[in-house]
Amino acid sequence: MINFKYPFNIIFALVPVFGLTLLILAYHKKERILNLMKINFVIPLKVLRGVLITLGLCLIVLSLMGPQRFMGYTEVSRKGMDIYVLVDTSKSMLVEDIQPNRISRAKKIIEGIIDKLQGDRIGFIPFSQDAYVQMPLTDDYQLARMFLDVIDTDMIAGGGTNIASAIKLADSSFKRVTSADRVIIVISDGEELDYNSQEVVKSINDKNLKLFTIGIGSEKGGLIPVYDEKGTQRTGYKKDNTGNFVTSRLNTDILKKLAESGNGKYYQASLSGGEIQSLLGDMRGLRRDTSKIDKIKRYNHLYQYFLGMGILLFTAAYLLPERRRTA
Repeated sequence: MINFKYPFNIIFALVPVFGLTLLILAYHKKERILNLMKINFVIPLKVLRGVLITLGLCLIVLSLMGPQRFMGYTEVSRKGMDIYVLVDTSKSMLVEDIQPNRISRAKKIIEGIIDKLQGDRIGFIPFSQDAYVQMPLTDDYQLARMFLDVIDTDMIAGGGTNIASAIKLADSSFKRVTSADRVIIVISDGEELDYNSQEVVKSINDKNLKLFTIGIGSEKGGLIPVYDEKGTQRTGYKKDNTGNFVTSRLNTDILKKLAESGNGKYYQASLSGGEIQSLLGDMRGLRRDTSKIDKIKRYNHLYQYFLGMGILLFTAAYLLPERRRTA
């Protein structure tokens, strides 16, 4: 059975109709001119020529519609692993010591990771004082980008950064039905992280679990901006109980120890995005398993036959005798 890949291209069917109309008008005009000049010409096979040109145009239009024959299904297996990205959404992620700010740079890193995934499933867990699964594991990367867009520092109320609960939540959310490695990526400035959270990773005791950390910010740090209720206008900077401005700095030590405890590696965020390539390169060597088998329809494309026949009819019409003079 033949169907069409681009059925909406039938709009081009107006072309042969328009072409046939022009052809008929041209023949009538030519005959009128010859009659006025009192030249007796006959145009042999003019009806056949018109038919050939029209059929040729119709066949070309059919070729533009992508005719194809369904040949059955082909099974395609995808190999991948599960990845949970833990995003620090505490207020310190608003610091602008890395442009435009830490949280925006974190989202840019995640977007770069998503762009390179093929078959892997990814999920998001924002955390600060608490943590929750914002997006469960999925291989729908377009959906992942939509969830990524809405991540901000207002998602979880309260202060502090409870990385321990986020790691436990990620570990319990993985599905252990495959032998593939499982990956946790923590993106944070490292401030106020629970130092004993390393024991959380050790208690998991899973050789297939890899924990990578990405540090956002600088050792020099910066002030934490405070915004109005709408979150659009900056009203000042955060102060401590004594009235002094609070400076937030990147804490690389705990992030490095966290990655080491989780059989992973630490990366420093940069404007060039080199940490994304380094992370993806290290993840490339991890074990993946067949995660999904898709049935893909298989077609035999036929457009070339319609196109070739259309061109052939055009050529035949062109080679027909144009006219001859009568006595």
